[in-house]
Amino acid sequence: MFGSKKKLNDLMVLLRPDLSRESLGAGPGFPGVAPNPLLSSAAWKRNAELRTGVLALGVLVDWREVNSNPRVVLMFDVETADGISFRGVADESLTITELTRLAPGRTLPVRYRPAVMDHYVALARDADPAHVRQLSDVIASRKRS
Repeated sequence: MFGSKKKLNDLMVLLRPDLSRESLGAGPGFPGVAPNPLLSSAAWKRNAELRTGVLALGVLVDWREVNSNPRVVLMFDVETADGISFRGVADESLTITELTRLAPGRTLPVRYRPAVMDHYVALARDADPAHVRQLSDVIASRKRS
């Protein structure tokens, strides 16, 4: 793309203010949503790393539709097994069936990169239900004590 990364981020804020760092609640450390993640080598690398990331639980806060593929940006309040909480943002292409099941407050398994902690997460569609249940129990027991 033309210009610096700063100009690209400013352009995204002008074109889609609903995808700005502030409206997503991610804060200044969030690198932003790529206009087209298929053309971004950084997005390809990030998505590959997230597929093998650490499992956590995310409570869906809100989502924004980016295009009619349907590509959506999902905002989660994420809890990790280590007790870390953060606002996570996932850039996903969903099926119509998955899209109809989105509801604020729904808990979904997500993956994150603990070494980077840049607010990016990805839906953990491949997560073993037993492992998700075990993680949920660990998080719930920590909240009780």
